[in-house]
Amino acid sequence: MVDDLVAEQEKIDADVEAVKARRQRDRDRMDRGLISNPKDLERMTHEMVSLERRISALEDDELAVMEKVEDAQTGLESLASRIAATDIRLADLAASRAAKTAEIEAELTSLGERRGPLAAELPAELVALYDRLRAAKAGIGAALLRARECGGCRLSLDAAELAAIRVAAADEVIRCEQCQRILVRTEESGV
Repeated sequence: MVDDLVAEQEKIDADVEAVKARRQRDRDRMDRGLISNPKDLERMTHEMVSLERRISALEDDELAVMEKVEDAQTGLESLASRIAATDIRLADLAASRAAKTAEIEAELTSLGERRGPLAAELPAELVALYDRLRAAKAGIGAALLRARECGGCRLSLDAAELAAIRVAAADEVIRCEQCQRILVRTEESGV
């Protein structure tokens, strides 16, 4: 938009210069006495007045365009400043994301290293079941049973399910009837 306004301003400026050159040429002809016919002289005088009005109108147009150019440049500078600030913020966020990603990857590595020996102590069938469920259930193969609710699907277990869980052996693998995840029983389970 600024470029269009600058081009418009340059065109008006060129028009002003062309009209001023014509006015000067006609004034020089009149001053040197090259126009001696009274009718031609009167016509030339009227033309000079018309040229003055045209110059004035073009200069007014040029001033209006110059104001628009100034406003547009101010707006452009404001937008450029906002873009620069946004770019800085984006770079900061990207750096923060990279740091968090590295932190999460380090934590995953640490947890993976800790999981190995612990998983080796569990029955192979249970580890295989957990791994299958984790792959099928968005990374959550087991969930806490807390206050009679499955921590995986967030659904409350009915009285019959809770009664079956109460009488089950402590080492028996219990699964949620809704989402099929392994339920981990604790003191908070409510059974």
